[in-house]
Amino acid sequence: MTPQLDRQVLLQDTSRRGAAFCGLLSEKVDLWLQQLWENAGGPATGAALVAVGGYGRSELSPGSDIDVYLLYEPKTSVSALAESIWYPIWDEGIKLGHAVRTVKETLALASDDLDTATAILSARHIAGDPKLAEELAVKGDDLWRKRSKRWLDEMDVRVRSRHEESGEVAFLLEPDLKNGRGGLRDVHAITWAERAGMSLLPGDHEAILEAYEVVLSARVELQRRTGRHSDVLLLEEQDAVSAALGFDDADVFMRALSTAARTIAWVSDELWFRVRSSLDGPTRRKLRRDEEALVGVVVRDGSVALAAGAEPANDPYLVLRVAVTAARNDARIERTTLDRLAESKPLTTPWSEEARRLFVELFLAGRPAVQVVETLDQRGLWEPIFPEWSVIRCRPQRNAYHRFTIDRHLCEAAANSAALVDRVDRPDLLVVGTLLHDIGKGRPGDHTDVGVELIAEIAPRMGFDEGDTLILQQMCRHHLLLADTATRRDLSDDGTISFVADSVDSLTCLRLLDALTEADSLATGTAAWGSWKEELVGVLVDRVAHVLSGGSVADATDTGFPTPHQRDLLAQRRRIIEA
Repeated sequence: MTPQLDRQVLLQDTSRRGAAFCGLLSEKVDLWLQQLWENAGGPATGAALVAVGGYGRSELSPGSDIDVYLLYEPKTSVSALAESIWYPIWDEGIKLGHAVRTVKETLALASDDLDTATAILSARHIAGDPKLAEELAVKGDDLWRKRSKRWLDEMDVRVRSRHEESGEVAFLLEPDLKNGRGGLRDVHAITWAERAGMSLLPGDHEAILEAYEVVLSARVELQRRTGRHSDVLLLEEQDAVSAALGFDDADVFMRALSTAARTIAWVSDELWFRVRSSLDGPTRRKLRRDEEALVGVVVRDGSVALAAGAEPANDPYLVLRVAVTAARNDARIERTTLDRLAESKPLTTPWSEEARRLFVELFLAGRPAVQVVETLDQRGLWEPIFPEWSVIRCRPQRNAYHRFTIDRHLCEAAANSAALVDRVDRPDLLVVGTLLHDIGKGRPGDHTDVGVELIAEIAPRMGFDEGDTLILQQMCRHHLLLADTATRRDLSDDGTISFVADSVDSLTCLRLLDALTEADSLATGTAAWGSWKEELVGVLVDRVAHVLSGGSVADATDTGFPTPHQRDLLAQRRRIIEA
């Protein structure tokens, strides 16, 4: 009788989570495959069943594939043996990744195929001849090291491509726990890079092990609950997964997941930067020289570093100058520089004009500012500048409308606004107001009202005067005004235009809100901004601007026939449309 794989007891044991669950499931599959081998008359020598990939790492999740090789010595017949093992696996409804080869054939494939090369790095004996499994593991590891430069280069490309395709685990509403930036595959890639001779910086190994367990536990529970091979944690599954992991609230769980993924992404980014530097070779690196950027800051080998003589403990603006330099050059900040910046003297209250100018310039750099803020926050350097950030850090917005966590949404919106500064008179108020528009989220009460109150404290601390503070509060108070009015009310109605004009009160504020609306919408999600909405907001802004410039509401809403454009066409006295 063919042995059966009974996984139900383990699947129902919710006390087994993360790596503990994966290890027990892998052991259970080991025993089952060993029984299949024995029942099929599998030999003790000349052939072997070897686990590879995730199964080789003893990391089977409820929906994982089983990846195995049936290795055999030349002239050994294993066709019948293979069928006796493969078919029971398929009968269990398990997806099987399998191959029947000699060790030599497997190594030949691994010499030119990255997926095979990484799979055999976790080769583990299951049944049959242990010498074949050991030969594959030892020679596979040796082959990996010999071709390390090629594999590191190819993995670097793949890592970046995967991140581009799958997004970030830490900041997305529905993260891909395996393939996203900060996901499980990043840790696998780090491990493979270590096997190729790279090493992690002090403290990083322990940090990613702890973070990995958080992400792995989420994946195990997701697949246990859905019964599917799924790696994307959909919004509709988050409450159940959260409860299964012992969290009282899904928001708390998603915040813990985000924090763990940030750690993995940080360590991964650091490692792959050093991989790229090592692949450049020492000769190329020696040709580079320090390029002085701002006072106390240089760009060195593609990274931002402190210049000789820089003293963070006596220079409260140094961290901002480092941040601005990194954003302007779209460059990473050296790890040693980040460590030294921890000594930084706090900014004075209120901020000086220089501090405020540097803060604004950081976000005027656009998209690179997002990663700079993430880097500073990862190392504890952002919260001293912006204490209110602690409440929104990694805090999810669990609705289908928003794509990002609150902190990432604000950074994305501020970066978007940098491309719209030509629309406004005060670029500084645009980027800061955009950064602050949702600062009230994550606290009790209406987030807009809370945000207005917070800005009354934040803006003066940043050195903005009373008039600018009022404008920043207006931007927060009315950040939804233009979009909501344009899409929900009649733009030809005098009352609509009068209402918005009275609310906004000035052309300066109207222009700021116009740019904020677009920047905010683009950072919200793909459904939040499009040509239809852009056109409606544009019509509303033009009509309100007419009124705020001294024109009448009646003129602003006059859309009667013929319009000036139509009069121009009539004056041409020619046929426009043939019917």
